[in-house]
Amino acid sequence: MTLLNQKISRRSFIKVSGMTGAALSLGFFIPAEGKDAEIIKKDAAEQLGIELNSWISIDTAGKVTIINHRAEMGQGSFQSVPQMIAEELEVDLNNVNIVFAKGSQTKYGSQITGGSSTIRGSYKRLLKLGATARQMLVNAAAKKWSVPAGHCQVRNGEVIHIDSGRKAHYGELVAAASKLELPTNVALKLPGEYKIIRQPLPRQDTPLKVNGKAIFGMDKRLPGMLYAVVERNPRFLGKVKSFDDSAAKAVAGVKHVIKVQMNVFSHQREGVAVVADNLWSAMQGRKALKVDWDDSGFEHHNTEMLYTKMRESLKKDPLLFKAKGNSSDVIAKSSGKLEAVYETPYQSHSCMEPVNCIADYKDGKLEIWGPIQAPDWVQKDLSEMMGMDIDDVSVNMTFLGGGFGRKAFLDYPHEAAVISKAINAPVQVVWTREDDMTQGPFRPGMVYECKGALSDGGQVIAYETKMAGQNMGHQNKGADKMSYNDSVTEGLLETYLNSIPHYKFGDVPLESPIPVMWWRSVYSSTNGFAFESFFDELAVAAGKDPIDFRRQHLWDERYHLLLNKLEEVSGWKSRGKNTGYGVAVTECFSSIVGEVVKVSKGANGKITIDKVWAVMDCGWYVNPDIIRAQVEGSIIMALGAAVTHQTTFKDGKAVETNFHNYRLPRITDSPEIEIHIIDNEEKAGGVGEPALPPFSAALTNAIFDLTGKRIRKLPFRLEEV
Repeated sequence: MTLLNQKISRRSFIKVSGMTGAALSLGFFIPAEGKDAEIIKKDAAEQLGIELNSWISIDTAGKVTIINHRAEMGQGSFQSVPQMIAEELEVDLNNVNIVFAKGSQTKYGSQITGGSSTIRGSYKRLLKLGATARQMLVNAAAKKWSVPAGHCQVRNGEVIHIDSGRKAHYGELVAAASKLELPTNVALKLPGEYKIIRQPLPRQDTPLKVNGKAIFGMDKRLPGMLYAVVERNPRFLGKVKSFDDSAAKAVAGVKHVIKVQMNVFSHQREGVAVVADNLWSAMQGRKALKVDWDDSGFEHHNTEMLYTKMRESLKKDPLLFKAKGNSSDVIAKSSGKLEAVYETPYQSHSCMEPVNCIADYKDGKLEIWGPIQAPDWVQKDLSEMMGMDIDDVSVNMTFLGGGFGRKAFLDYPHEAAVISKAINAPVQVVWTREDDMTQGPFRPGMVYECKGALSDGGQVIAYETKMAGQNMGHQNKGADKMSYNDSVTEGLLETYLNSIPHYKFGDVPLESPIPVMWWRSVYSSTNGFAFESFFDELAVAAGKDPIDFRRQHLWDERYHLLLNKLEEVSGWKSRGKNTGYGVAVTECFSSIVGEVVKVSKGANGKITIDKVWAVMDCGWYVNPDIIRAQVEGSIIMALGAAVTHQTTFKDGKAVETNFHNYRLPRITDSPEIEIHIIDNEEKAGGVGEPALPPFSAALTNAIFDLTGKRIRKLPFRLEEV
């Protein structure tokens, strides 16, 4: 499989994908809101003036080309999408090209690569697209040979007549197939018939990334392109009072020094851009720049101030999100009540590839290139911010060196566009590691108050959670500040609520100038720690085994099967006395993940994480190796957020500036991880994020099991337990 890293238009697609004239080209047309997408041929689309999305084309050489409307940031869409198409088409994966789509919500629908949605949001359509193309090729061969289509089969890019053994390569059939009517009620393969799906095939993008052929945002170059770095106010709402650029302009290669503003939610972040003909000169010019900041009119928070506000706000009535019964009265009157407060830290995204973006504003048109998670959002936002027609804004995706939600934000493309327009030249704006880690947006820190009541038989009869922290949605211009956070129960196994007669969930929003946004698994990453830590505390108070306690509150066989598997593979029932075992189970983006962590004390008395068992139920899936890689990555990222790093603030500024004081887990910190995938016929769920939320609670529950010490605040240091 190869990547065609070129400009793509509807009319030039045939040429770009290497086709030699005739081709079978299919795509989706979504006729109206609420109706299912229809498969339609290229020629019919052109006659109707329709722009197709999710293109698949087969040329006369039998080469398959598809347009991928989602980003590849390490999560595996570059492999999984063609793997699905190749399965239904019965072609070799090496005969599939994949092309990154431009940003266009009207053409492709949602292009946001987030919420672990690439597979779960489109797998049925993509399978149907491949199966439809396959059936059209079979029908073309059957017509050519004057035989029933049911007497033909496909294998490795060929149609074969079973009775006579005659064969025709796909490339020989595309011209005839493109003239046929679209078949209806095309049958998809059953999982037992899969040859490519469910196989741990090696990723096709790995060689490109090893040999340097993969184009990341930092690699992209345009003729005449300049380079810019920006000295931004280190306090998030501060302004530029004045600046002295004389020393900066004296640096060889520096061309421009200009004041810039970029939108960050409802505010404008100010800074001074230094533009040069090479990146080194731009960075040296920035060091020589002198800026006087105006930081008046807003609070300069530090970390303790923020958490004091959150703790104090727990005394207030929350914005109610979900409730049943009368939990407050039941808890107040119960002799088996329990309550606890949990705290989680702010976090930086810290992708391996820092934020960067290329913009070229010319003659009233704007083109963008970069590591972008949401090209359709960027196109729409820039057209509004720059006062342009949306069709005059083109957004091109490159490979992303990590995203975790940060590269779905809109600030850095806007900043690049503003600079390009001001200097009338293409420009690549590069954020240094320090910029990336101190400017945010960050994962919000949170404080949770959990309360519960148990019956005499050890059943949860009332449950409450009050969440205090920044509401991401409250930062937008014109936001309703009295609106509740609709992610209060994100990560919770909501089937728990079927067995609990009284419950209440709400939030108390924190106002702060610190910008916050999605971080891998979003609010589940913090909610999961509170929910599953407290459920463990309830199990201990009830005198029940933690897995058995969860099982009795889950009335769905799917969850029982996962718990049974987790119990089996971890050896839960035979765990020894000198080790600690902790369990946690969360649900995130339609996938359920259970994890068991085993800890022990070494000869020096320090806690060691010996092993993690993870059981993933993501329903229908494509590639088990990609799942295992994502589960491992999620667990390591969760480990870091639990025990090695956090973002703190002092005098209104982020303290942690690089990896020397924002310490990521090293390989020596990484425990053994054993992963199991549940096979079932459930709808596809997410894979890239759901394994992160349960880890921190499973770890602290294991430490309690070993030491009797309950950890309710993250991060903590293992060596200090």
